[in-house]
Amino acid sequence: MKQGSDALGQQKSPWQHIGGWGLSIALLAILLAEAISHSDLLVGVENFYGDLWFRLAGQRAKVEHVALVKLDEATLAEYPDEPLVFWGPRYAQASAVLRQAGVRVIGFDMLFSASPEQWLAKLGGLNSNAARDFDKPFRQELASGKVLLAGMQTPQETLLPAPDYLVALPDFDAARYVGAADLAPDADGTLRGFYPAPRVDRSKDDLRLISLPFLLAVQATQQAADADQWQFGGRTLRVSDRIPLAYAGPPGTVPAISLRELLQPDALNNPKIQALRDKVVIIGASYGGMNDAHLTPYGRGLFDAPLMLGAEIQAQTVDALLSGRFIDPLSGSGRFLLALLIVLPASALWWRRRPLTGLAILLVPLALAGMAGQIGFSNSTQVPVAHFQLAALLAYAGIYGWRFTHGERERDRLRGMFSRYLEPRIVEALIGSGKLPELGGEQREMTVLFTDIRNFTTISEQLSPEEVVEMLNSYFGRACAVLAEEGACIDKFIGDAIMAEFGVPLKTPDHAHRALSAAIRLKAVSQDFRHWMHARFPERNLPEFGIGIGVHTGQAVVGNIGTTQRMEYTAIGDSVNLASRLEGMTKTVGCVILASRDALESAGSGFALGKASTITVKGRTQPVDVFEILGFEEPATNV
Repeated sequence: MKQGSDALGQQKSPWQHIGGWGLSIALLAILLAEAISHSDLLVGVENFYGDLWFRLAGQRAKVEHVALVKLDEATLAEYPDEPLVFWGPRYAQASAVLRQAGVRVIGFDMLFSASPEQWLAKLGGLNSNAARDFDKPFRQELASGKVLLAGMQTPQETLLPAPDYLVALPDFDAARYVGAADLAPDADGTLRGFYPAPRVDRSKDDLRLISLPFLLAVQATQQAADADQWQFGGRTLRVSDRIPLAYAGPPGTVPAISLRELLQPDALNNPKIQALRDKVVIIGASYGGMNDAHLTPYGRGLFDAPLMLGAEIQAQTVDALLSGRFIDPLSGSGRFLLALLIVLPASALWWRRRPLTGLAILLVPLALAGMAGQIGFSNSTQVPVAHFQLAALLAYAGIYGWRFTHGERERDRLRGMFSRYLEPRIVEALIGSGKLPELGGEQREMTVLFTDIRNFTTISEQLSPEEVVEMLNSYFGRACAVLAEEGACIDKFIGDAIMAEFGVPLKTPDHAHRALSAAIRLKAVSQDFRHWMHARFPERNLPEFGIGIGVHTGQAVVGNIGTTQRMEYTAIGDSVNLASRLEGMTKTVGCVILASRDALESAGSGFALGKASTITVKGRTQPVDVFEILGFEEPATNV
């Protein structure tokens, strides 16, 4: 028989322990979490982690391809009595300075829904020629092809700049020079991504507006605005794709100057303006009351919620596109493999541990998922932390749910199998070890004890069958109580004999000492039982009740012997046979307890010995040294 082949033998590895059921539960948990992750149930949690990574990272990159020009309070203060609708000449001056400074393209993050000419004509303050000439410089800047205007495209309507500005665009091409400035926040109001074009139904409108930052990047790289896909950073972006915003940093990351500086007579000599060469420049309003500040992942703090200017969000989007800075979702195969790495080791540990210990272990895969998310973010990869954590939670619940249902039946089976052999506390310790019985056995050192009743045939002939059963039950009850207290495994009853093993199924290093102690106590039990026999069967003239006990320590095979339908936990081998032979030799030697040298040496001191003999037993060619055990050794007294 293969050594260590059953579950009551050598410790198995966690991977062996998890077995088919545990592996199946872990895989099912991963697949279920994957299915749930494609719904909206985990969106909030995933967003929480994504925002957290941004806040922990702070500024992630230097903005090199774009700059902001702010229409701020300082600029307004220079022209306090001039309404913004008449600022066309100022915008023209700023645009001209930027063109001369060598910027790639200019974008106005402002909706020019009305022109000065329209207002002047409505007011009738100037003749028509003067009105048209008032904003002529700005229209000339629009005609240069380097200036993009902002529009808006909603499901209800498309808002474009005033017609005076549209006709000034090269080839009147609004699709090429007007970008949608719409910002599409998530359900919680946070801006985490954008679409190259607003997702609106244009079935009744042939005009398609590309988002303003995307159009700026397309113009800066000289790609076609009317295409359905574009190349940025070595990857193809399609018009229908949602692109996660790879923010370079928190509010204030994008270099910015005041519009006031562009309106100075010596603006081209300003080093900050000279530094704008080859950059994309976005001009946006930043003065109070504009209501153009938005929540970003950087604005989800506990005590504050710093908002980011809409123009800066557009600028960071442009810089991310031109820099090839993206946050790519983890691939499907990567998600599955990483889920296995996170969930399976924990599942193997959960399989044989108590729920509270398992709950502590659960913290490990939860933390590993968070670490994977942070590491992935540092490498521009979006790792679904909530997905992995949900998989771990489901695996934990599934495994312990299975253990509490199906596993309980196994524990009941174990109790039923050993409750008649072992003391209840040993049975519970065996159950607590998690080693459920299987068909098979292992070689183990143990101590075997055999005991039977002397003159049983003569006694039984003088008693009725019912009285014999009564006597046996009464004696066995007393004897088995002693054996259980000493930690014996009561193997079987063979007529009037009891076979018991010490050191199984749980290993106990002092099994020989326990066996000899049990033998001495059984001797006392038999002596006391004589009084029961006299009281129960007076005047029957029965032989004096007595027992014989044989004890031997050695190797034997122990385990579940039989078939899968019917098995018995027992020990077999030469050591078992020798213990039985020693019990039979007690009559010949003339003693109650006869122990082999192996048993005595293994038990150690503490026992009073009687006669020693060397005997030859049936089935053995070599003689055996045996010793009479009288009782416990009396402690030495000091005189």
